[in-house]
Amino acid sequence: MALSSTPWQALWSRLPAPLQNKYYLTLVIFLFIMVFLDRHSIWTQWKLWRAQKQLELDRSYYQGKIKEAKEEAEDFELTKEKFAREHYYMKRADEEVFIIQEEK
Repeated sequence: MALSSTPWQALWSRLPAPLQNKYYLTLVIFLFIMVFLDRHSIWTQWKLWRAQKQLELDRSYYQGKIKEAKEEAEDFELTKEKFAREHYYMKRADEEVFIIQEEK
């Protein structure tokens, strides 16, 4: 029984035949680094893509809210006298206001 001269040789001999080719092994290690360990890995790109989609959804939501707020502001400009009379009980100098409350 022959003992291997280094622990690396024992590990090397246990690898499958394709991985014993140094070019193939280098390619596998390179791909592993690029896919999982690199700063621009597939995982990172996927997370960035998800964040981008979420931001696009948020943008469309807030654009709708802005549109609603502008319509409400335009409506308020047209009915501000009515709003002031109903909510703050304002009146003109020559008017009398009677408040009638309905019971439910």
